[in-house]
Amino acid sequence: MTPEVRTDRLLLRGWREADKLPYSILNADPEVMRHFPSMLSAQQSDEMVDRMARAWATHGFGLWAVERLDSHAFIGFVGLSRPSWASTPCVEVGWRLAHQHWGNGFAPEAARAALAFGFDHVVLPDYEIVSFTTTRNVKSQRVMQKIGMRIDPEREFDHPLLPHWDERRHVLYCIDRPTWWASVAR
Repeated sequence: MTPEVRTDRLLLRGWREADKLPYSILNADPEVMRHFPSMLSAQQSDEMVDRMARAWATHGFGLWAVERLDSHAFIGFVGLSRPSWASTPCVEVGWRLAHQHWGNGFAPEAARAALAFGFDHVVLPDYEIVSFTTTRNVKSQRVMQKIGMRIDPEREFDHPLLPHWDERRHVLYCIDRPTWWASVAR
């Protein structure tokens, strides 16, 4: 069972069959997928939804479907994951929202809720959560900064699964449990 988390404007919830169509539209949007190697087909997108839904049973955390409370519209995902390709175990906070919902503060709002869930309910290696993106994706980097994460220049890397992609260089941001709790206590 996927736990639900509410923020002021959003519901982070389990995936539904009805989420597959809007999620496939999101993954076929060139603006949303600008900093990914390619857009996803409807089948790839559906398979991703199925994997995200299963991850909760496997890890006790995962990526939530995100719904606006005012309109009940599905707007994307946010949550925690364990990248299978990472050279060292880590927990990542990530998000992907439909571009018509950008600029409203939804990504930081949902990501803060995911961090709170992670630090409250998930046993984390080294008590740290990371986030990464291509060096060119300044919008995602800005979200990372807004949620209190700090860049670690020593951990910049080339994505190991994409050696020939022109955006393979990634920055890594991180936040540890003491830093998170200090920001929450303010």
